[in-house]
Amino acid sequence: MNRPPLLDGSNYDDWKSRMIAFLKSIDSKTWKIVLNGWEHPVVLKKYGNKTADMKPEEEWSKEEDELALENSKAFNALFHGVDKNIFRLIKQCTVAKNA
Repeated sequence: MNRPPLLDGSNYDDWKSRMIAFLKSIDSKTWKIVLNGWEHPVVLKKYGNKTADMKPEEEWSKEEDELALENSKAFNALFHGVDKNIFRLIKQCTVAKNA
């Protein structure tokens, strides 16, 4: 199946089961991102302390890039798996888990 199941507001129980299966079929890491969430990489200060400054994408490590890609894959499935009314509720999210 290439298309995610569609949530129209009246079929959440069925949609949830099918969406979980769809996300797992993309990649096990994609499903894990939805479970665990994703955080935008931040700049590390001296001694490894995090700052509130977001790290520019061109400075992301390979691992940070891979995790961001999994978040994007999950977002793509979620955005295409809801009707326009539900999309309006989640379109501002930046983390698939929150959507």
